[in-house]
Amino acid sequence: MNIAELFQSIQGEGMLAGTPSVFIRTSGCNLRCHWCDTPYTSWAPEGEPMAIGPILDYVRANDTGYVVVTGGEPMIAPEIVALTQALRRAGQHVTVETAGTVYAPVACDLMSASPKLAHSTPYQRDGGRWAVAHERLRLQPEVLARLIGEYEYQLKFVVAAPEDLDEILGLVARLGARRERVVLMAEGTEPELLRRRGVWLVEICRRERFRFSPRLHIELFGNRRGV
Repeated sequence: MNIAELFQSIQGEGMLAGTPSVFIRTSGCNLRCHWCDTPYTSWAPEGEPMAIGPILDYVRANDTGYVVVTGGEPMIAPEIVALTQALRRAGQHVTVETAGTVYAPVACDLMSASPKLAHSTPYQRDGGRWAVAHERLRLQPEVLARLIGEYEYQLKFVVAAPEDLDEILGLVARLGARRERVVLMAEGTEPELLRRRGVWLVEICRRERFRFSPRLHIELFGNRRGV
């Protein structure tokens, strides 16, 4: 599978925020979010083919007990099931970060499903040529229902405006997701923008009984690779 980067850092988002983790970032995505913060895995995919053995060697050499398989979209990586099974056998806690548009029977301790909201559609990028396919693919409720039904999960939404709440509430109700497993995180890659959006987003979380997520890696290291 094509791997964009391997690194050890802390988990910056979601229910395990602050946890030292090894990150395996696959390259390639079936969506094109206009605000994608890893365009080197989607808009212009980079990376080198790696076999599972060398990936496991890196995990063992940088062992934290926690591995995050992310992307891009890791669920479309050709050896994703074999990789996660090997990580499980190696004694790792495995988080898979996915948009929830594709199902694969991965070995996973935390399914971090992040459905993309309407504001993600790239109407202005490349003359809008990706918009139709993105809009058609971005929400797959049947896939999401299967993922959160089969795995321990968090349902993580990237929120750009208070108006996004209507779409979030509709999907949470449709899926029957537990509110304590719903995580809201501000969209943005600049600490000041995250702070401003966080002020109103945390109030939504308090009112709706959702979890608020920071983006610790952005706050601590800035928007750069390998952190």
